[in-house]
Parts: sequence; structure tokens; C-alpha cells
Amino acid sequence: MKMEIKKFGWASMICAAIVMGSGLTSCSDDDNTGNGNTEEPKVIYDGTTAVSEGILFNKGTELGSGDQEFVFTGDVTLEKGTYLLKGWVYIASGAKLRIPAGTIIKGDKQTKAALIVEPGGYVEMKGTKEAPIVMTSEEAPGNRKPGDWGGLIICGKAKNNEGTKQIEGGPRTTFGGDNDSDNSGIYQYIRVEFAGYPFKTDQEINGITFGSVGSGTTIDHLQVSYSNDDSYEWFGGTVNCRYLVAYKGWDDEFDTDNGFSGTVQYCLSIRDPRIADTSQSNGFESDNNASGTETAPFTTATFKNITFIGPKTALNTDFANTSDYITGGSAYPDNGSKLGKFQSAMQIRRSSRLNCENSLAVGYPIGLIIDGEKGNTPKYAKEGGFTLKNIIFAGMDIIGSDGNKIYEDHLSADGKNITDGSRISFSHEFFVNDGSLGTTYANSINNAVKSESELGLTDPMNIGQKYCPASILSDGNNGYIGAFKDANDDWMKGWTNFDPQNTVY
Repeated sequence: MKMEIKKFGWASMICAAIVMGSGLTSCSDDDNTGNGNTEEPKVIYDGTTAVSEGILFNKGTELGSGDQEFVFTGDVTLEKGTYLLKGWVYIASGAKLRIPAGTIIKGDKQTKAALIVEPGGYVEMKGTKEAPIVMTSEEAPGNRKPGDWGGLIICGKAKNNEGTKQIEGGPRTTFGGDNDSDNSGIYQYIRVEFAGYPFKTDQEINGITFGSVGSGTTIDHLQVSYSNDDSYEWFGGTVNCRYLVAYKGWDDEFDTDNGFSGTVQYCLSIRDPRIADTSQSNGFESDNNASGTETAPFTTATFKNITFIGPKTALNTDFANTSDYITGGSAYPDNGSKLGKFQSAMQIRRSSRLNCENSLAVGYPIGLIIDGEKGNTPKYAKEGGFTLKNIIFAGMDIIGSDGNKIYEDHLSADGKNITDGSRISFSHEFFVNDGSLGTTYANSINNAVKSESELGLTDPMNIGQKYCPASILSDGNNGYIGAFKDANDDWMKGWTNFDPQNTVY
């Protein structure tokens, strides 16, 4: 491919003229790692893709050269500050980037900026409770919308069930390998706001995407707010995650695919009743793969201590799951996104074997969908192939349904053949007939978001002691259901933000 020189000022142009005759592609007399240097880093081109050992441009204020695809190959530690992320910035294999606590990264809207960690790349984003790292829209307060920029994508070398695969959303990056203990970095105390760009139909960049991320990677204390697709999605991998917040996302909150097998614990999800996706929004959406084939490694992730606050709460007593109610409101972006309906707290389908324990969901149209349209998920449920245990559903219109986008409780006896309308659905019977699986409440047991103050929560903080069945207090579990043990167990304090629309960055 043609190799070109990035020109920055007269000095660079003269230097370029000298070296072109000798076959070199770029030159500089200075250190150009992008760390504390006023000179622009040298850039070479592989086709339209820019490549550099430096990452800081425009006098150290921008991450990436401004090209749509920029590949960083160096080793840089940023200083705490505010940066504009431009284009798709790839952290290539062997490259290292360290982002300190308190740093603010604004995603460029025009280029749909995204930070993409490729397999073998390493990023440290070590925020703190007092000084989280914030990745957000570049728009002014009051003008921010879901999909203003791309998002954070982390890819590794752990196993998935489709081999080497291109990551969803459009970037060039592939993921997957045989190293389940692979280490892609450290990601702690991070907020990702107004991300998630729909590159094309069914090819969206999520708030945070994990592609075959290995268990050597550290993930904890993340908040994704107003994502224009899923808040979090895992494609294969073995990474373990703790303390996640999903706030008013567009599609699903926690989406698992392609053999993800990590453990995810202590998570809170809160929905906006006027934002739902055309594909039907869920708390969990879990597939083994898109076709439902029984291909190993299987999706066997375990979620523990999850609290789902659905669209029907004390703040939204007029909620109706209809197109005239779900309007997107002021958060509706002008980028091709389409509105739909809310569906379920948990949809497990396509041969997934997702496990969930000690968790709570309130205010969804449907509690549980064990979907047999593709694959054999109902079969695995009956045979004990995965575990649902100590789960509370409250304020659901329907406890269980067997089919995608079918809001009825009378479907089938086996979760697959929807033939007998007189029978209670398989998903309903599976949930209510197993005493260890869960408990239902007709009302929302006051576990609704009653105010949107700094914390935005009231009773969900107390669900652990107030509604926890006595049986789990002595069976080796942690002794409570949901994301919080009690009102004193506020692991969100100090670093989360439930009003990113009006925050001045």
C-alpha cells in the first residue's frame, strides 16, 4: 500500500522532502511518544489508516491524529486533564496507554470517536472513588444525546465459540484466542456517558464492549449512562466484573454472547420508561451464538446480586408499553436509532446457559423468557444445565413467556412448540414451581425509583434485608438479594453521576 507522511508545519514539510528520496516514511529530531512533548508525533499511513507511536495531538489536547482510523503503537502515560478523542483510536498489540484518575475524555461527535483496545494492547484506566475517569459527549450541557460518540471497546485473546472474529460496531479489530487468563489492562472507577453509535443495522458500538477479554483483566466500578445500544456486552471471554451501573440505556443492559463464562457481581440497572429499542429491550439478553448452535465454549456466565429497576416504578405510574408512550423524549438521537418496546428482565435464548443468583427485578412487562425459538435453552433449563436461584420478580405484568416479542403467559408447555394456548407457559411454570428459584410479588414492593437526587434510589438499597428469604442466609451465599446489602452498603457513593446531561466538564 502507499505510505504517506503526515505534515505538520514547515519543519515537517522540509524533513519530508529530504527523506522521501531515501525511502523513509517520516522523521523527527525530538522524542515523539506524545508524553509531555509539544511537537506533534510523527505519523505514517497504511492506506487511509494513520499509525503513530504518539497519541497526543493538537498541542497535547487531542487523543488521535484526527483520522477516522488511528493506530497507536507506543507507550504513553497521560497527565490528568481533559482530552478530545477523535476518530477510532486503536491501542495496538504491544502498545500501552495509562490514563490517570480524574481525567476527562470527550468523544468527538463528527468522527464518532471510540477507544478500542486490540488483543495484546494494554490500557490502565485507574480512576478512584474521589476522582473517576469520565468518557462523555463533547456537547454542551443540555445538548447531549445517546450516540454522540462511539464508546469503549476492549478486546483480548481469551476463547469464544466462533474463533477469531471481528468486533461488533464496524472497527477493524478482531478478537479471540486460547489464552483465557489474558490481560487487557485495568479499568476501575470509570463513567461512560452518551456513547453507542449504530454503525449499521445490528452492528452497533455499545457503551462498553468486551470481546474475548481474559480473566487477567481487572474490571470494577463502571457506570454506563444513556448508551445508544446495550450498556454492556460480552462476546466470549472469561473476564470477571464487579460493581457495574447501567443507567437509562437504549437496548439491553447486560448482553452476553459467544461463550462468555466470567462472573459478574453487584450490578444496578435503571431504565428510562421512554427509551426502548426496536429489538425489544431487556435487562439480560443472553445467547450462545446468533444461530443457537451448541458450540463450545458455551455461554455460562454467572451473574450475582443484580438489581433491575424496570420502566414501571413509583415515578412512572402511567407507564404504557406502547409506541405513543415510548418516544425517546429529549434523549432521542438523530442517528438512525429506532424506538420499540420493553420486553423482559431476563431473556435467555439460543442455547445460552446463563446463571443468575440472588437477584431482584421489578417493573418489567415480563419477568423471565426462556426462549426456545432457536437452540435448546428450555432443554438445558429442565435438565439443570444452568442455575436460576434466589430471584425476586415484583410488579411484572407476566411472570414468564416463551417467545421473543410475545407478551402472553399462555404459550406452551415446553418453551419451544407454541401450540397450546390453554397452557401456562414453560417459563412461568419453570420459575414458580421450583421453590429455590425465586419469589414473586404482585406489586413493586416499593422498590421503585422514587426520586432522582444524587443517589436516585431509596428502597432498593434495603432489599437485601427486607425481602431476602431466610433460606439464603445460611446456605453459603452472601446473605442478601440484589446489588446492596443495606443502606450502608452504598458502593456507588462518590464516583457515579445520575445527571450527566447537566454536568459541566
